[in-house]
Amino acid sequence: MPTVTRDRFIEKLKSIKLLALDVDGVLTDDSIYFGPDGFELKRFNISDGLYIVLALRAGLELAIVSGRYSPATDSRMRDLGVKHIMQGMKDKVEIITPLVERLKLSFDQVAFVGNEILDIPLVVKSGLGIAVADSAPELLAAADYVTEKAGGRGAVREVLECYFQAVNIDPKSFVI
Repeated sequence: MPTVTRDRFIEKLKSIKLLALDVDGVLTDDSIYFGPDGFELKRFNISDGLYIVLALRAGLELAIVSGRYSPATDSRMRDLGVKHIMQGMKDKVEIITPLVERLKLSFDQVAFVGNEILDIPLVVKSGLGIAVADSAPELLAAADYVTEKAGGRGAVREVLECYFQAVNIDPKSFVI
């Protein structure tokens, strides 16, 4: 069961230097569309994307950590300007550790947003483990905080709104 109230969540976000995000079920509604030739489409939330761009402009490091490789994810994250895109590896702690070390951070300075049992090890290892509202029950039990919004329905924007509140920055000042 989540151990952090919303006020405490905002307080803990002050020390976060890297926000890592799962994709399927966090940035999407956990759906994938496949064509007969294997062509893949994903539905991303535009408001989540806007807040990702604003957070990047504000200096927050963002990383995508997905167990499944997807060209659609590459395309969307490049469009948003996300530099750290790690896909196709089931052990998410292993895949993100070199980035955390390269950025000279500790895991206490990392927040991770996930939705599925595959995300539990990184949720537990991170300084702030976050589950979207419609996450697997096992992840909900392991997370420090659970968003009010579901994955692909504004959960990432919700987290980033709290981040901007925590660091006392108006996100509108980064709109160009």
